[in-house]
Amino acid sequence: MTSLHRLWLVTAVTLAAPLVRLAAQRPAATQQQVDSLAAQLRALQIRFDSVLAVLAKLQAAGPTRADSGLAAARADSAAVQDDLAALRARARAPAATQGAAADSGGQRGTGRERNLNQLNPELSATGNLGAFAQTDGPQQDNFALHELELSFQAALDPYSHTKIFVAVGEGAIDVEEAYFYYTGLPGRLRLDLGRFRQQLGELNRWHLHAVPESDYPLVLTTYAGEEGLIGTGLSTYWARSVLGTQELWAQFTIGNNEGLFDGGNRPAVLGHLNNFWQLGRSTYMQIGATAAYGTNPDTALKSTLAGLDFRFTWRPPARAKYREWTLRGEVYGINKERAGVGDTRYGWYASTQYKLGARWVAGVRYDYVEAPEGPRDVVRQVIPSLTFWQSEFVRLHAEWRHTRDVTGNTNVVALQAVWAIGPHKHETY
Repeated sequence: MTSLHRLWLVTAVTLAAPLVRLAAQRPAATQQQVDSLAAQLRALQIRFDSVLAVLAKLQAAGPTRADSGLAAARADSAAVQDDLAALRARARAPAATQGAAADSGGQRGTGRERNLNQLNPELSATGNLGAFAQTDGPQQDNFALHELELSFQAALDPYSHTKIFVAVGEGAIDVEEAYFYYTGLPGRLRLDLGRFRQQLGELNRWHLHAVPESDYPLVLTTYAGEEGLIGTGLSTYWARSVLGTQELWAQFTIGNNEGLFDGGNRPAVLGHLNNFWQLGRSTYMQIGATAAYGTNPDTALKSTLAGLDFRFTWRPPARAKYREWTLRGEVYGINKERAGVGDTRYGWYASTQYKLGARWVAGVRYDYVEAPEGPRDVVRQVIPSLTFWQSEFVRLHAEWRHTRDVTGNTNVVALQAVWAIGPHKHETY
């Protein structure tokens, strides 16, 4: 009995393996053959079970009848083995034919629609809608579609990937980022080539829909333009771990930023160093330093921007879904020297966000910035906010902006709705 069971198990496994290969390699062309072979396999199972039942009865009846019955069972078992051998040969024949066709340059029987789908990039879309109400003056421009961001991401080959972000605003289409990058280079290097948001501090790298408030900090929009610092060129990234983790960026781009370089066309350079420490199971901290430099001979301009950024986060592992506290800030000094004349101006922000529950986040940000040139006018701004994550696809945000400058005080209530589809929902960058 044991040997017969072992015989059946080995034979069934041997037969099933080519059936599986056949089904995986040629699903459309051989489906009927697979079904037929499977039906015959089930029939053989029934015959084998009947042989076992007969042997059990013969053993109960006595040795003589058992011996004669055993001989008959052995003959039937031999017939089963012959049938199984024939089935194995039939199952192997299509696979062998396909392999020969492949070796001779024949066409493989794979689904074309599956191969074509592998060539398509991962497509995502993110909408960012704002509504505003002013407490002073006439109501105007109360609704604005900040942008509809289309994201295309794909692996180009085993060595490089690409990311493309196109921002569609009201009456304008802008290529926010379009670059490809290499990973796995010697020395733990990463190389990016194309157009990208630059590593100026922490939040400049983030896309607009991902920043904690509805807009970038005032110091970034004042010194680097409304969209922040974006450059076309190359970027290198390198990381190491010594008493924490150190990250270093070196970026070489065309210095055409309107806020920083007056829209020039000369090369500009930026370097950023970030230090990261895991202080405990629930807390981590990072401190970074940035320096950017570029010239514009057409306006006799030499621009230097330097800054420090800080972030501290508390996130208990057991309750990370419900509790998190982040404190961050950035401070910058800018020197726009024209024909050898210029002084340094300063700007900074500090913000904090606290997760009240699984879906609610409360925060506040304070901005201080001096005009980069001319009179040393100062703008101050405070923004308390409340965010509700309806789901991972939809985020609703409300904030109050109190701004004080040389013209007086202004107050704005802003509402924001961000929704996203695709595999890269609400991607930070």
